[in-house]
Amino acid sequence: MNAIIFHGTGGSPDVAWYPWLAARLRRRGFDVEVPSYPGVNVEPIADFLPAVVKAHHFDEDTVLVGHSGGAALLLALLEHVRVGQAILVAGYCTPPNTSDEPVLQDSYDWEAIRANAGDLYFVNSRNDPYGCDEHQGRAMFDRLGGTQIVRDDGHFGDWNQVYDEFPLLDRLIP
Repeated sequence: MNAIIFHGTGGSPDVAWYPWLAARLRRRGFDVEVPSYPGVNVEPIADFLPAVVKAHHFDEDTVLVGHSGGAALLLALLEHVRVGQAILVAGYCTPPNTSDEPVLQDSYDWEAIRANAGDLYFVNSRNDPYGCDEHQGRAMFDRLGGTQIVRDDGHFGDWNQVYDEFPLLDRLIP
């Protein structure tokens, strides 16, 4: 099994719960990548996505975890690659606020995403300060199915929100 954890906009592999989850999964025998993508939600997704597809190995033993802009990246990625599980944390499929969102596509091939995503989870928070809230999770769930989990945990980690561990994610990944 392999897992790839994608950080959010302005993030890096060493913040929030990413190192904690990576260590937990490695102890369980996963090969884990937590790549640095400073271009996520900065470069247009059409320009950014091909490099992401080429940089990693994806198959039905792959678990993808994306946070915020990294979760939005997963939607575009899952149009092109098949995995065993995808978890979108604070994900969104439409602009969640007034910020520019180059990680979003104008439209999605929801059938392809559904066929490629495997076991699909949406983890959103009712009190997300950026609008990556339960309504965004519901919009994706309504199009794709899977499981929606709603919490009251802000953005699940941010410059002003310490969120160093995320036991729920560890439990969701078999």
